[in-house]
Amino acid sequence: MSLPYRLSTEIPTSTQDYINARFDRYGVNLPQMRENFQSYIIASTVNEEPNAPPIRIFNDVDAEATPPWEFHYTNEMFHSPDVPPPVRSKVYCDCEGKCGSNAKSKCACLKRQEEWTKASGGDFKREKGFVYDAFGRVRFAYVPIFECNDLCGCDEECRNRVVQHGRKVQVNIRKTLKKGWGVFNGDNTIHSGTFIGIYSGELITDAEGERRGQKYYKRTYLFDLDCYHLRPLVNRPGEPPKRLSREELQRLDDEWTPKYTVDAFHAGNFTRFLNHSCDPNCNMTAVYINEGNVDKPLLVVFSSREIYPGEELCFSYSGPVDESPQVKDGKETRLSDEIYMVCECGAFNCKG
Repeated sequence: MSLPYRLSTEIPTSTQDYINARFDRYGVNLPQMRENFQSYIIASTVNEEPNAPPIRIFNDVDAEATPPWEFHYTNEMFHSPDVPPPVRSKVYCDCEGKCGSNAKSKCACLKRQEEWTKASGGDFKREKGFVYDAFGRVRFAYVPIFECNDLCGCDEECRNRVVQHGRKVQVNIRKTLKKGWGVFNGDNTIHSGTFIGIYSGELITDAEGERRGQKYYKRTYLFDLDCYHLRPLVNRPGEPPKRLSREELQRLDDEWTPKYTVDAFHAGNFTRFLNHSCDPNCNMTAVYINEGNVDKPLLVVFSSREIYPGEELCFSYSGPVDESPQVKDGKETRLSDEIYMVCECGAFNCKG
């Protein structure tokens, strides 16, 4: 059963076209344009996350009022015409109220999560149950997350519904001295494991991602769906997850090629401005809600430690998404041309 979705040919451009046609370089940097951009963000996402704190824009570096008006602000994924449409997940629970996470629970979503946790290299004696705790924070990293979906019988207060409820943290977009625009925490401490945002944009094929990567120059926002938990399925499509040895994972790593890429150049949200750090405070995790195709997870940003007020949010561009602790090969994920430049993260352990 298919799900409603939007094609990349439907990405709205009217706001950007109007601003860029009406205002010259001076006009687009008038102070009031900052208020316009902030209002545009709210208007674009009010239906998706009506309770999200507003995002503010700051620049103490130069005269640029806002990031370039070059993309449609959205939390949605727009499918390229050559990407298969989303299919509804065949797994759903018939729980009443909130899903249970104890050993006696018969929740189908819990069973699926534990299968993938075990197959992804997690410590199954310690990492049982749902990934989220009672506060909606990630309890353990490096595993894909399967949330309850629209077909599930549980209510909206179920602990296994987090990303689908939208952003709850305050973040700001701020110009930096050496790294362009970045994302910064607001006035409150963000606890470790907190949902930050979805890396949204166009979902394109890996081949198209390669083509665009050659075309763009230091302005790309390409992020491969290079999810480590998919490697054991490289020769077993459609089969249940299976835990493999370190040697088997390393062998499959050589055979693995991601099928899809997210491009946030034409459409995206604040996560497109996240900068790299060799000492990151966020990580990227594969999350599934209604999508039944395991090759097409949402790429979701979670905090990996406490993030203090005013601190920049960053993650590492090095390594596959949700890389298993069983294998650490130092490979780089294609995100942008920035990873080939001199690193300006400023971390004590910066690799340059």
